[in-house]
Amino acid sequence: IVPAEQEIVYEDLIEKHTCVITLTKDGYIKRIPSDTYSAQRRGGKGIIGMTTKEEDVVDQMVAVNSHSHLLMFTSAGKIHVRKAYYIPESSRTAKGTAAVNIVELEKGEKITALVSLDNFEGEGCLTFVTKNGIVKRTHISEFAYQRKGGKRAITLDEDDELIYVRPVEDNDEILLATAKGNAVRFAVSSVTPTGRSARGVIGIRPVDGDYVAGVTVVDED
Repeated sequence: IVPAEQEIVYEDLIEKHTCVITLTKDGYIKRIPSDTYSAQRRGGKGIIGMTTKEEDVVDQMVAVNSHSHLLMFTSAGKIHVRKAYYIPESSRTAKGTAAVNIVELEKGEKITALVSLDNFEGEGCLTFVTKNGIVKRTHISEFAYQRKGGKRAITLDEDDELIYVRPVEDNDEILLATAKGNAVRFAVSSVTPTGRSARGVIGIRPVDGDYVAGVTVVDED
């Protein structure tokens, strides 16, 4: 019997490095080493970072440590957590792997937010925003224990979907903008933290077919 302290853990065999994870609108995800993107001088042409199929576009990009936790939030309000190295590494020009081959997704469900965390400790919060303008704050520690099939991160109304998740500090402010050009800005501290399965509160009230199209965290300036 090998003593526990001498057992080889699969994670220990993976070299720690910084990598970039990209996700497309159609749900193709991949991981590549960050040094694949070399610095260029101003006016440089750039390089192809991903090959997408026609009408597909890169939707999200996040730089992570290979051993960080990658939180993947879906349009249906669920969260899946994997170590970053779990995402298949691909070449710079490859399309990537369909996300449905990495996490369990229902028909029509897609990943809409990526968040990288080193751990689930501390008092930090995640802010959630839905397409219909619902806002919620939940402590990061609420997501420490995961199920293989993912678990509920926010309770959504029947016609709503989760579109935005980001870590926030108490002194941050958040700006919500709708497709028809309306916007609202408020302190995230005005949103009281609630449990993982809570619905949240109204951040903005879209009318006449409008919806939240963009969200960002802003500072005092």
